[in-house]
Amino acid sequence: MGIIMRAVVKAAAERGIEIRDDWREPEAGPGEVLIQVAAASLCGTDRELYEWSASAQAFALDLPAVLGHEGSGTVIGLGEGVTSFKIGDRVAMESHLVCGECHACRSGSAHTCERTRILGMHIDGVFAERVAVPADICVLLPEQVSLETGALLEGAGVAMHAIQRSGYAVAGQNVLINGCGPVGLVIAKLALVLGAANVVAVEPNPFRQQQARALGVTVLHPQDDVAAMCREIAGTRGGFDVAFEVSGVRGVLPPLFEALRREATLVTIGHPGEPAAIDIAQWINKKGITLRGIYGRRLWESWDQLLLLVQSERLTLDWLVTHRLPLEQADEAIDLLSGDAGKVLLVPGLASS
Repeated sequence: MGIIMRAVVKAAAERGIEIRDDWREPEAGPGEVLIQVAAASLCGTDRELYEWSASAQAFALDLPAVLGHEGSGTVIGLGEGVTSFKIGDRVAMESHLVCGECHACRSGSAHTCERTRILGMHIDGVFAERVAVPADICVLLPEQVSLETGALLEGAGVAMHAIQRSGYAVAGQNVLINGCGPVGLVIAKLALVLGAANVVAVEPNPFRQQQARALGVTVLHPQDDVAAMCREIAGTRGGFDVAFEVSGVRGVLPPLFEALRREATLVTIGHPGEPAAIDIAQWINKKGITLRGIYGRRLWESWDQLLLLVQSERLTLDWLVTHRLPLEQADEAIDLLSGDAGKVLLVPGLASS
């Protein structure tokens, strides 16, 4: 049977997961590295996969699969042909595996590759003691960047991509963020690091409101008149310069459009569960607002810039982590995502309580 290990597995197309202690350890095939997982971070997608929601089913998983797409670890094995890493290297992992051959990949837009496969969905992921992945998706961590921080880089890279997609429209500008989950909070932190004049966040959860205030952000509740307050702050500009929609909640776009000045930019990050109506004539044509969306990270610009900011200590990420749990408590970790929690880490080296 070979060497076995512990892993969190989505075994069937139904609600739930399995905590296995007899999962076969992978081997590093050609072009792959074998990684001892140090930490794996959960996100909202993991909760959707657990619930087996319609959005989870749309990913068309190759079942059974070890879950987990945000992680870091140490290289302990090299497959044939791998020369870019050595045993002992500490790495983080990009979760999107692109084809490298299509027009998008060959023209600098690999993050939009239509053949994208995803770690933890189409190949076994990082909710395990060890994982084998293509060396091409690994990112070497600088010495001063911890393995725990490395597990946060994939999610933080989404925030970096959102800033990039806005055309870096945050420096000296008024910035509005809808949703203060980890991605929204990192967008807020990046906006402040890059010199935003004002950052306003909209969030109903008291715990997340507190996290945003700790960053120095002005926090509003969705029931507040967000547009009126933004116009008051903006004065003669007529509204805010850029907005980021991170929640994916239905009905949130109209107040964001209202809060923006003419010819501002709105970037959508959250994935709504249903189509959203947009008044093209009012917001796009007459008001001239630019609407943009993002998916994942730009390969590899988002990683390069994010690591530069982390390495320079202009940006820290460890404050995002509120819980650390062993693999055996993956069910509890997923439950925490719906409560008062920031980033929840599964740490294979932790003993079960």
